[in-house]
Amino acid sequence: MATAEANLETDGQDLFAELRRLSPKVTGGLVRMRSETYRDGAVEAKYKLLTALVVSVAIRCEPCIRGYVRMAVEAGATEPELLEFLNVAITMQGCPGEEWALKAFRAYREILRGDETRAQSCCH
Repeated sequence: MATAEANLETDGQDLFAELRRLSPKVTGGLVRMRSETYRDGAVEAKYKLLTALVVSVAIRCEPCIRGYVRMAVEAGATEPELLEFLNVAITMQGCPGEEWALKAFRAYREILRGDETRAQSCCH
């Protein structure tokens, strides 16, 4: 990772930590929600994360796409499962869905290569 990129990433983490310290009841709420929502329950966590990925593609949020790809892989999602969920996103969104699903597939490949610098997300 280039020095400037490393500094930006560190600065972003420091800013989030400060914001969370200054606003603990609100900031970090997403972390708590994700922890509860994306656990195994009646539905396995990986399927919930793949569903969140489809929504991320639909709303065109690249940091969310990267984050949910990473979390789904960590939860055991396979490439065929990822592709089937991306097919849902493409079907629901048409041509734009295809373009944004490509971003998700690129993030998946980067994660498999261990290129975590490119696969960062807003998922604190």
